[in-house]
This record gives sequence, structure tokens and C-alpha cells, in this order.
Amino acid sequence: MLVLAIDTSTPTVTTGVAEVTPGDGIVVRAERAVDTPRGHAEILTTLILDCLTEAGVARAVLDAVVVGCGPGPFTGLRVGMATAAAFADALGLPLHGVCSLDAIASDAAATGAGRVLVVTDARRREVYWALYGPDGRLAGPAVDTPADLIEWLRGEQAPDVTVGSPDHVRLIGAQHVDAATSPTTAGLVATARSSVESRATPEPVVPLYLRRPDAVATADRAR
Repeated sequence: MLVLAIDTSTPTVTTGVAEVTPGDGIVVRAERAVDTPRGHAEILTTLILDCLTEAGVARAVLDAVVVGCGPGPFTGLRVGMATAAAFADALGLPLHGVCSLDAIASDAAATGAGRVLVVTDARRREVYWALYGPDGRLAGPAVDTPADLIEWLRGEQAPDVTVGSPDHVRLIGAQHVDAATSPTTAGLVATARSSVESRATPEPVVPLYLRRPDAVATADRAR
């Protein structure tokens, strides 16, 4: 199966094409990851077409689209999800949404880590985070200040590794390890693998904003 993966939940725009073989591994045929905090919309479609060309894959032979649903900032996250939905709709493909933090954790788990804490930039001096064990997500996704997350972690078994945004990992007093700092094609596809391989109709894709957008209608602001 050939899968197009897209994620814009972090400052890094990620897209790629992966081949999934039942009972075998995931082979990434092409991938692009560009750090551009405010340029997601300008480059995403071009990166997708570059990946398809490099992988030697025509749009017509894709089997599914996987997209990271956040948590992430409203504008950047919307770009990736809208683009993924447009590709899936135009090509008649199933669209599978995954938690972007799950995808980062998937890459870390592949290194043999036990308990994994994923932390990414939520802006406003806050972080998005989730905690994982060998059997999956234990807590989160949530958004908190680093201080509140540190306080919460005092009552938990310490994670074996903390991954994600290096600056924000260090803010909570953890040592950043050499692992994915944003979702990768392999992580996104691995997270959605069971639903992709089942060929079942996926659930509607819903963005994980975790808080209200900055912009609100004047009438709502007055209330």
C-alpha cells in the first residue's frame, strides 16, 4: 500500500510517501521536512509533488492519506489538514487522522524506549504534551505551562526519555535525546497503520486545537 503522509502541527512542515507491506515494515520512499514556522501554506503542495516525483508514485496509485491532527497552533494545523482533505477527496482516498504527538512517540518507541514524554511548542509560554508507555498513550494530549507539567510529573513515574522540541524539553528540566523533534513520515504512517491496512472507513478527521483560537467574533468578545 502506498500512503501519502502530511503534518503541519509544528514549525516543521513534513510530508512523504511510504510503502506499507502487510507483515513487513514501513519503507519511506520519499520525504521532505522543512522548518518554516509561518510558511506552511506556501510550500506544502510543492513538497508533496516533489515527494511523489522522487518516489516515482503517481497520485492515481496512492491508497490512503494520513494527516497529523495536532495538537498544534490553529493556522498551521489547518493548512495541513485542509490540504490532506483536498488530496483525499480529489483522489477518492480514505483520510486517516492521527495525533501528531503519537507519531513522535512512535519514532521514539522504535528506539526501545519504555516510557516516553513528548513535548512540543504551544506558544504563549505553554507546551503540548503527552505521556506514553509500552502499550500506548498514558496521559494527554494536553496543553500546560512548563511549571504545571513539571508539577504533574512529580506524581508520576519518570519517563525514560523526553522528546519533541529541544528548547521546550529543556524548559521542563529534561535531557533531550537524539530522536524526532517533529512528526516524521514513518511515525505518522506507523500510528495509522492498523486502520490503513484494515481498509475500514476511517472516522471523521478532527483537529486537536486544545484551546480556543485567538480570533473571535466581535459579538462573542462582547459577551
